[in-house]
Amino acid sequence: MREAMYYVREGNKIRCQLCPRECVLSEGKKGFCRSREVINGSLIATAYGRTTSLALDPIEKKPLYHFHPGTMIVSLGPNSCNLTCKFCQNWEISQQEYPTRYVAIEDLIEIVKQQKDQQIAFTYTEPLMWYEYILDFSAKAPEIDIVLVTNGYINKEPWRNILKVVKAVNIDIKSYRDEFYRQLCGGKLDIILANIIIAKEMDVHIELTNLIIPGYNNSEEELNDLAKFIASVDKNIPLHISAYRPCYKMTVRPTTREEVEHACEIASQYLTYVYAGNVYSSRFSRR
Repeated sequence: MREAMYYVREGNKIRCQLCPRECVLSEGKKGFCRSREVINGSLIATAYGRTTSLALDPIEKKPLYHFHPGTMIVSLGPNSCNLTCKFCQNWEISQQEYPTRYVAIEDLIEIVKQQKDQQIAFTYTEPLMWYEYILDFSAKAPEIDIVLVTNGYINKEPWRNILKVVKAVNIDIKSYRDEFYRQLCGGKLDIILANIIIAKEMDVHIELTNLIIPGYNNSEEELNDLAKFIASVDKNIPLHISAYRPCYKMTVRPTTREEVEHACEIASQYLTYVYAGNVYSSRFSRR
């Protein structure tokens, strides 16, 4: 088993310092993410290498439109997440226990090397909960490009550390309102905003996704504020605006195509690249 990184001992307990939750755990207890457990007095990455799925996807599906467009990417992810989004579109594999299978790093490297495009995406759920696995993969195959599709909810030091081995990220910015994050996701907005800025500072390719939910995060004021923030970091960061469908614990009506298009029109006032996701029959549309 792989010992986890970023934890400290506090008496007879352990505090995980990977993400802002900083779970304090006693012997035999798992963190909120279900991927880290205290075993024999140490924090162990128990989800290490255990994936819910393994697939070969178009890179546009991540979505990444400006990083190696037209290529395919090996994709996999853990049965874990450190947020509790009530509208989670992948809740079966992120919010509850789900069958997994172990994929050794050497086998994963071989799978990638059999492909024309030498790149891998840690995605589907929350890849940052696979922190050690991703770093170990990078150490054994530095020639393979690593992509993260992430909620960006991680402490600054481990974020900076893992970005050293990552070529591209798509960060899911769920709202520009802290109240939304706290009530619907169990997180804090300022962490996400700071980590977007850090990724830009470290010259990692960034694209962002915003899933809009009618009546919750699609007001004109919020969409303007979100686009202005992104533009303040870099107006050329691509923004993908996606339509919500009722899922998990949310039963609000689905987002319409017209609502997605309107959101794109607002964001396009400030940003160079704005895309409407999952409402068109074509692969993507630029606004």
